[in-house]
Amino acid sequence: MSHLLHTDKPNVNTAPSLLPHPSMTARGLIVGYEERTVIDNLDVDLLVGEITTIIGANGSGKSTLLRAMSQLIPKRAGEVYVNGTNISTMKRKDIAQTIGILPQTPLAPEGIRVADLVSRGRHPHQSWMRQWSSTDEHEVRQALELTGSLELAERTLDSLSGGQRQRVWISMVLAQNTDILFLDEPTTYLDLATSVEILELVQKLRRKLNRTVAMVLHDLNLAIRYSDNLIVMKNGEILASGHPVDVISPKILHEAFALNALVITDPVTGGPLVVPH
Repeated sequence: MSHLLHTDKPNVNTAPSLLPHPSMTARGLIVGYEERTVIDNLDVDLLVGEITTIIGANGSGKSTLLRAMSQLIPKRAGEVYVNGTNISTMKRKDIAQTIGILPQTPLAPEGIRVADLVSRGRHPHQSWMRQWSSTDEHEVRQALELTGSLELAERTLDSLSGGQRQRVWISMVLAQNTDILFLDEPTTYLDLATSVEILELVQKLRRKLNRTVAMVLHDLNLAIRYSDNLIVMKNGEILASGHPVDVISPKILHEAFALNALVITDPVTGGPLVVPH
């Protein structure tokens, strides 16, 4: 358990250590539940130091893809590689030291302190030989500092607003100190202003820490604005992938979402902007 704020304060101005940043790929990935195939023969590349967002209609396989790539659910066929290493040969602890995962609906014990929740991100780095240390303390404090949540450390999670809770959950994933972040619908249940705040935070963290980020989002225009690359899925297959300007078109939107829309230039970013009609 963390003793955050009860020890000498480390230098929070110290730049985070930058480790080698692996890319992640999947080849021929097939995933299913019982008789149903959810993901069918996918090839996926997550580019180093970039934000890749998976979009698609409900049931298209977005979250299943993230869970399969991170070994949370079994695959029927195909291989997943992290920096050239087959993930199926890695120990669970080694995977947890490489990929930080924020699920759609994370759960925490009632009444848990923020500092103690974020401290759970250090579990993959501990063992019976290596218990809680000043390094763990520093990583937890730094994660809270990076998300602007340090002042929340002594509060309970259930006393926070939705946006504050998401920042704290992201802090826990950052405390894990992984090179790859998987964020499954990080803006679920958040209003538009708070969603923008969270995605601005993700973009800032990607720039500052040079992490590889894979997200699932439902809001098309937020996905476009805050992503370096998009993967568009339908019925477990990839319709298109690449930079948003090369992916988003009226044809793709209609095929993936049955959505009739114009694609115009975003007056703020210069990228695509989806306008349903």
